[in-house]
Amino acid sequence: MKLVVRVIEAKNLPPTDLNGLSDPYVRLQLGKQRHKTKVIKKCLNPRWDEEFSFRVDDLNEELVISVMDEDKFFNDDFVGQLKVPMSLVFEEEIKSLGTAWYTLQPKSKKSKNKEPGEVRLSIYFQQKSAAADTNGNGDQLLHARKSADGATESPPSRSSATSSSSSPAREETSSSKEEKSGTQKTLTGRIAQIFNKGSSDMPSTPTRRSIDSEQFEIIKEEVSEIKAEDTSSNETFEEAMSKIQTADQGSEVPSNFSGGLLVDQHYMSAPKDLNTLLFSSDSTFLKSLAEVQGSTELQVGPWKFENGGDCFKRLVSYTKAPSKLIKAVKAFEEHTYLKADGKNFAVMAIVSTPEVMYGSTFKVELLYLITPGPELPSGEQCSHLVISWRMNFLQSTMMKGMIENGARQGMKESFDQYATLLSQMVKPVDMKDLSSSKEQALASLQAEPQSDWKLAVQYFANFIVLSTVLMGLYVVVHIWLSAPSTIQGLEFVGLDLPDSVGELVVCAVLVLQCERVLSLISRFIQARAQKGSDHGIKAQGDGWLLTVALIEGSNLASVDSSAFSDPYVVFTCNGKTRTSSIKFQKSNPLWNEIFEFDAMDDPPSVLDVEVYDFDGPFDEAVSLGHAEINFLKANISDLADIWIPLEGKLALACQSKLHLRIFLDNTRGANVAKDYLSKMEKEVGKKINLRSPQTNSAFQKLFGLPPEEFLINDFTCHLKRKMPLQGRLFLSARIIGFHANLFGNKTKFFFLWEDIEDIQVIPATFSSMGSPSVLMTLRPGRGRDARHGAKTLDEQGRLKFHFQSFVSFNVAHRTIMALWKAKSLSPEQKVQLVEEESETKTLASEESGTFLGMHDVSMSEIHSCTFPIPASYFMEIFSGGELDRRVMEKSGSQNYSYTPWVSENSEVFERAIYYKFEKRVSRYKGEVTSTQQKSPLPDGKGWLVEEVMNFHGIQLGDYFSVHLRYQVEDLPPKAKGCKVVVAYGVEWLKSTKHQKRIAKNIVQNLQERLNLMFTVAERELVPK
Repeated sequence: MKLVVRVIEAKNLPPTDLNGLSDPYVRLQLGKQRHKTKVIKKCLNPRWDEEFSFRVDDLNEELVISVMDEDKFFNDDFVGQLKVPMSLVFEEEIKSLGTAWYTLQPKSKKSKNKEPGEVRLSIYFQQKSAAADTNGNGDQLLHARKSADGATESPPSRSSATSSSSSPAREETSSSKEEKSGTQKTLTGRIAQIFNKGSSDMPSTPTRRSIDSEQFEIIKEEVSEIKAEDTSSNETFEEAMSKIQTADQGSEVPSNFSGGLLVDQHYMSAPKDLNTLLFSSDSTFLKSLAEVQGSTELQVGPWKFENGGDCFKRLVSYTKAPSKLIKAVKAFEEHTYLKADGKNFAVMAIVSTPEVMYGSTFKVELLYLITPGPELPSGEQCSHLVISWRMNFLQSTMMKGMIENGARQGMKESFDQYATLLSQMVKPVDMKDLSSSKEQALASLQAEPQSDWKLAVQYFANFIVLSTVLMGLYVVVHIWLSAPSTIQGLEFVGLDLPDSVGELVVCAVLVLQCERVLSLISRFIQARAQKGSDHGIKAQGDGWLLTVALIEGSNLASVDSSAFSDPYVVFTCNGKTRTSSIKFQKSNPLWNEIFEFDAMDDPPSVLDVEVYDFDGPFDEAVSLGHAEINFLKANISDLADIWIPLEGKLALACQSKLHLRIFLDNTRGANVAKDYLSKMEKEVGKKINLRSPQTNSAFQKLFGLPPEEFLINDFTCHLKRKMPLQGRLFLSARIIGFHANLFGNKTKFFFLWEDIEDIQVIPATFSSMGSPSVLMTLRPGRGRDARHGAKTLDEQGRLKFHFQSFVSFNVAHRTIMALWKAKSLSPEQKVQLVEEESETKTLASEESGTFLGMHDVSMSEIHSCTFPIPASYFMEIFSGGELDRRVMEKSGSQNYSYTPWVSENSEVFERAIYYKFEKRVSRYKGEVTSTQQKSPLPDGKGWLVEEVMNFHGIQLGDYFSVHLRYQVEDLPPKAKGCKVVVAYGVEWLKSTKHQKRIAKNIVQNLQERLNLMFTVAERELVPK
């Protein structure tokens, strides 16, 4: 007979080293056969999860299990031991003691460690007959725990890998003489067992009498406890799911395993029903799958709660059909529920095949993930099934690459059969057909009807308003009842001053209350009048069209005392923004608004979502949360109906979410890749060939990219870290990726072009093998998934990547720079684009040199001052030199850049400028692009500078532009100096009821900015 012992883990081991820890391992001995587990360094609660087998020739023998502490310089220390008689295991009906915790015993009563700890074991006899193995009893599958650690095909589906028998290096076998007499000993032992079957209390041989009776009773009690637990599990699968759902307190859905996807399909079934079909004990799916794959001896154990109900598991075993390369082998699986909340289900399967070559060195882990799919046009529920896998090597082996390839090939074949069978039982959903229902899904959206009176009652029914009204009524009644007071002090007819401190306090309270009520009324009127500036705007052009439907929000944070907020949402993609309407006093707002982005030449990479609380276009916008949707990591079909959790302190505290429907369509079809490559060829100056579908598919699979991503070029190079790593650099329209496979050790990562802040060329050195290097610096906080490939991380949190030893450096560098520039525009390029648009639209100039729009805008004086310097000297702040830059930067302008002054005619000059406001200057940070013109005054004694400012990235910034006129004129000769008068005007590009409030904010911010700018100019220009 064959005894199988699985050493799982230990706990509460006593420290034996000076550092307060131990280096434990387990030594097992049965007769002359010995095994040993691996050593776990510096641990008191180690986990081994290793399995060993023994040949049992005499049932009177004992299995001695000793826990030891490794010592490099002296003899290993003894921790505790356990003795298990073989007759005790054989007497069990199922020939198994199950899986249980056993208390270790000290070497002697005088030992220092009175409590050596506990060890968790699984001990059972593995018989030759499959019928004797189980008889339909799930408890007999307890031995499959170990098997769930390897790799082959799962019950009918999993991996077909390579493997071997367990731990041949550790095993010490008996002599050939003992093997020859094994049959006789086994027969003798069985005859003795038959004669002593009814008297288990009496020892049958002298060897049996030597067993420690106290330890024997402990083992018997533990085995009886296991039996009691097993027989008490009578819950149905549905009841167990309900129990798990109750205990699931919002845990996250696990991410797909790194090995890749085996199945990724939508099915016309509710997630709960699909989960029942795949994993219920009453389901016939596994039996049908076994028949399709040719698997035999399928044993499906019952689902059981372990570890006090924290873990819900079952065990499955089967014999995989033989293939051309591998004979029929036994496979074991352990299924464990990671999540089951009624909508999302996650099951992890650990598969092992100990009989195949190197089977003890690895496990195959599978993740079954069932999530709700998009809503179908028919109203039926849809589920999304994703099965991913990964290899878990328990020991290092040079055959790692071969094992992975064999497992991958076997699982692909098995899960193709798995998906085919499932499609016959449950109708699959074609997401292409579902995407055609985009118009239907968006047409069903209707804005929430809102009554102004109902909202007014809801908004004004608070303590501030009610207390103000009561105080006002009280004062009115008091005035009506009281007689007029006599004039005294500094009073006169028409002016009644407070006569005491109490009256002064009451007046102050009334004024403050009225001011707050008026502010509430103003905000109410503005919020009700605000409409989404981009709602309903249809996309233009041909290419990639992005459509975002903003449905609703949930649990949005409040930033004022009313416990509500006035939220609006800003969507940003490829530098373009779309803004929703403002919802008044809502924590769970309903928008039902649709936004479309103009067609883009290449597919977008990221959609940024930011939720703000409205408090004026120039006041500081409080962020209620933000989210980032990465189109490279998300499945487009999953975005058709999705709840996005928001990030940020306020959002995380309130668990805020947004309900979105996102659709990304390509109107050019297959021509997108060709058009993009043609554009890149002009930048690179070299022909770029369109890659084959097979190459693109392999590229997408390598980095887990969506189907629309296409490979542009790839180069052999070295990644410079501590040691250069040779691999290939892959370039596409949205990412730059690196992959290397050195002796089975794979390194791969990618990041977005938008993540790159700067690209530098480092001259060739001896270490770079005579080839220049490319240094890529990412923006702070970006590319964290690729940090294992970075050479350094600077103090500002920027990752730096070094690539060197390109075969053709010039081609590689030109391609990299062209792709980067296409996705990341510099400030100068933004100014140039704005300038080109201005020439054809609002900023066209007349021959006189004044802006066409200036005559249509009412200008008002906003600032005036004098300087003790000539006007020509003062104009240095508009010269475009170092003084100009210094004044603007000290005035709070970040990233300040400008174009040279260009002569429009003999006396008129024009330039474009770009900058960002610092927060200390403008509480609402934003970008400004403006065009300036300067011309001499008619009398020649000064200059006239006219400017049109356009704001980007601020709320309602596309509703208006600000016009400024600087008139710099020399004072009379006796005064010695110049006078500067600044006038402003607002040109309204769109109609809005917020004009008064916006104009007030503009005046306030302009005054502060001009005061600061001229103060800095005076310090720079006027000599001390």
